[in-house]
Amino acid sequence: MWNTEITRQLGIKLPFVGAGMAIVGSPELAAAVSNAGGVGLFCLGPGAPEMLADRIDSIRRLSSAPFGVDFIVEETGFGPATTEAHVEVAIAKRVPLAVFFWNPPEQRWITKLKRAGIKVWGTAYSVESARQLKALGADAVIVQSQEAGGHVKSALGAISLVPAVVDALGRTPVIAAGGIADGRTAAAAFMLGAQAVCVGTRLVASVESLASTEYKERLVRAHGDDTAVTTIFGPEWPDAPMRVLKNRAVARSEEGNMPPKHPIGETVVFGRSYEMPANSAVLPTTQTRGDHEEMCLAAGAGVAAVRSIKPAKQIVQDLMIDAWALIGGNNVAQ
Repeated sequence: MWNTEITRQLGIKLPFVGAGMAIVGSPELAAAVSNAGGVGLFCLGPGAPEMLADRIDSIRRLSSAPFGVDFIVEETGFGPATTEAHVEVAIAKRVPLAVFFWNPPEQRWITKLKRAGIKVWGTAYSVESARQLKALGADAVIVQSQEAGGHVKSALGAISLVPAVVDALGRTPVIAAGGIADGRTAAAAFMLGAQAVCVGTRLVASVESLASTEYKERLVRAHGDDTAVTTIFGPEWPDAPMRVLKNRAVARSEEGNMPPKHPIGETVVFGRSYEMPANSAVLPTTQTRGDHEEMCLAAGAGVAAVRSIKPAKQIVQDLMIDAWALIGGNNVAQ
């Protein structure tokens, strides 16, 4: 049914990309998206390279379909999120796809990965950053618009940004990310010229996600105006803008009041116990204890379309069936 540059590039059935989502993503979620016909990404974040190797092995035990590893290119409070050793793990494990997020990757990383037969994508937030990724040799570019949940750089919405990048990149395929949570928003992305959609928030509210039950339930209850972009979260990643659900922590910041001096909770990050400071950017998982009113709850502007917690397979299939019904294959059967 679907036939796009991305389905052909990876040999997948559906032009659906499951966002990596460090902390709340899991090998089970990535594998479920891939088994449903899309391509699931897994993002470890600044964990040990050995942990990345273990997670890749876990995905392969659950799926024989193509999947990807999502690398964050940034120095964090936990250390560099991606190092040469992480890239070498991806090469040694011969992952089908490597994706880079936030900052452009080192040219040598792209060269090594492509030499090993691994497809390489980058994430762009403007026409200029998309052109930079193309010049580095990216096989495709994920265009993250300002509607995206979690860490977001773009100042433009998808309706302006996606077609501008499509026009600028020519034959390099574009994947739209940001605010895509149902068939309607996916169909709109395809009509703007995207060759695939990248979905995050909708998959946080999946059975396979590691997000805490309360976090998932808050996504289900949220309305379209319940998100805000703020820089308050992140002693672990300072001054990085994030789109999140509004809660007490966000309201307190908007009112100009100071955060509490005591820890707001406890969790496990990268296999280690972690006492969460006020305004921690660490998302709550099933291993988190504390008050969600004080926590970072990443969510995209399309959160109103998240109406239930479902298995990832059903989310992928429902979204793509609805998108196809709306556009009838127009612009995606090439």
